[in-house]
Amino acid sequence: MQKLFSLFLALILSVTMLCDAPYPAYARVSISSIMHAGTSTLIPMALFSFSGQRPHNLGVNANLLAPCPSTPNCVSSQSSDPKHAIEPLSYRSSPEQAFQNLKTAIQSLERTKIITESENYLYAEFTSSLMGFVDDVEFYLNKEKNVIEVRSASRLGESDLGVNRKRVETLRTILQNLEA
Repeated sequence: MQKLFSLFLALILSVTMLCDAPYPAYARVSISSIMHAGTSTLIPMALFSFSGQRPHNLGVNANLLAPCPSTPNCVSSQSSDPKHAIEPLSYRSSPEQAFQNLKTAIQSLERTKIITESENYLYAEFTSSLMGFVDDVEFYLNKEKNVIEVRSASRLGESDLGVNRKRVETLRTILQNLEA
């Protein structure tokens, strides 16, 4: 298995060099592997990790999350653009309980990490399993409107194949089940 993996990796690196197709400078590429239980066999976990750099425009400013970029790999409950717009997360419980339920919902999903948390703001990173792409997901508890505003955006690339929208809808479903 290790020899096959080494040959595969050598093939990828050779093709990349021959095609002169370097990865973007802002993409971090790493090779991850784990030891098979009790043996010296390496098992590849993810060939690449395209994590990019954490954006500098995150957070709430004047009750607003950052706007989505022009690329289609972002959704926001505060966007008026139909291709980026998504409904905010609603709740029936107290705002504090709703935010705790949101945290529980996020932690129930795989490959998530809560980075920042306050009484009305939560920022988490979601990492894809295959290529290690990182998405930045923000939540703002808007007590005036009794909703949780949300923004989910991919760090790298152009298209996300609908992953950000699906993620928000998955969280919406989990929250509804926690509120039931």
